[in-house]
Parts: sequence; structure tokens; C-alpha cells
Amino acid sequence: MPTTKYNHFFSIILLNSIYPLSKSLNKFLSNALVFSQYKKGDYIVRSGDFCDRVHIIRKGLVRGYFKYNDKDITTWVSVDNELVTSISGYFKKEPALENIQCLEDTFTESLSFDDMHYALQNFKEMNHLNRILMEYYYLHAEYRAFMARIPTAKDRYEYFLKITNPEIIKRLPNKYLASLLNMRPETLSRLK
Repeated sequence: MPTTKYNHFFSIILLNSIYPLSKSLNKFLSNALVFSQYKKGDYIVRSGDFCDRVHIIRKGLVRGYFKYNDKDITTWVSVDNELVTSISGYFKKEPALENIQCLEDTFTESLSFDDMHYALQNFKEMNHLNRILMEYYYLHAEYRAFMARIPTAKDRYEYFLKITNPEIIKRLPNKYLASLLNMRPETLSRLK
């Protein structure tokens, strides 16, 4: 395999597969991206902390959740090749509303808010990439919102199976899946 002059080769290839990027943007991202490694159980961000990075998951499984009446409520789950951040924390520069916890050993490459905005202002193809990624995010947010309003546990579970990356279904522990689907673990076990 030929060698490359870029750091963070994983993210560069992934982003170019979504939208072709110029050599100058590839070089900028290569220098701006930061590699991080998390152990199972570690937090990428905790509720109340500031989150100024958007992470590309190289390998791993993470969930977003908040606490309500001393109960963890899982709101989303992401796996390899997906982007994660605290939406309100990242875009509004406010304390994060949710926790982002690693459910497996997880490896990410991340871009800071300032570097993202520099890229948006200085590389036109970054705007195209950003638009495509935002469309993807909004589609999945709509799917989750729709799923949350399905009244029966059985129908929520069946809808989830249709809309979800099969890797999540294989790797996500039942207690987190039950929380995401707003049902008791026993109900999920019966449905499976």
C-alpha cells in the first residue's frame, strides 16, 4: 500500500468518500484533527461540561444520554464511521445537556469548533460536506423523533430494526437498547 503524507488518514478517506475535498482542505484537516482513545465506560463529554469538538468514530460504540429522576435515558447511539458531539454544547458553546459515554473501547478523530468554522470560511467544499452531514443528521433525528412517538413497544422495536445500522443492533447491550426504545429490558427480551 502506498504511503500518504496525511495524518489522520482514516478521517481523510471517510470525508472524501462523502464529498471530494481539495488537497489544501485535506492538508488542513490532516493537521487539525486530533486522535483520541477512550476505554469502555469513559466519557467523551459529561453533562454540564463544554464540548468544543465534533468526533468521527474510527472504531467504537457510544451513546448519548441524560439523567431524569435518577434514571439514565438513552437518546441516541453511534458506531464506527459516524460523527458525534453535544449538539447544544458544540454549536451554541454552552454546557452540554447530555453525556456521551463509550460503551466499547473507542477511537476517535475530532475537529474543534474553531477549526470547523475556519474550514467553512476558507474551503468551499467544506460547505458541501457540512450540508451533506447535516442532512444525514436531520434524517436520523427525524427517525428517532418518529420512533419515540410510536405507541407500542413491539412497533417501536420493529421500526428501530428498519432504520438502524445493523452494527448497532449487534453490539448494543440490551439495557441501553431498552432505554433508547423507552421500554423495560424484560419487554425487549420478549420482543427479541
